[in-house]
Amino acid sequence: MSPSLHHSNERMSQIAVHNGTVYLSGQVPSDATQGMRGQTEQVLARIDELLAEAGTSKQQLISAQVWVTDMGEFADMNAAWDAWVAPGRPPVRAAVEAKLAKPEWKVEIMVVAALPES
Repeated sequence: MSPSLHHSNERMSQIAVHNGTVYLSGQVPSDATQGMRGQTEQVLARIDELLAEAGTSKQQLISAQVWVTDMGEFADMNAAWDAWVAPGRPPVRAAVEAKLAKPEWKVEIMVVAALPES
């Protein structure tokens, strides 16, 4: 069975669903004028929207990859993350400092989630 791809263009898809697993592409902030916490909150809200569209939620997260442009702002990213992540259900996660595609972006997050069993 082929993956189901959503919000696709010639370069990438925002959502891929395959064998009961939802994969999101890296999500970035829509308003880069905000600080690290605000940008992270935007990204997490977008992840919520995409997961809901795919039929799942943050309660079903399996893994997350987080890229931040400055580890000096890591605590601000974590404050937004900690307020968002489902209590008692944190996914496996990696977080690294990296240069992102646009210099105004401070954070990018990519997640994988399971579809709920029906």
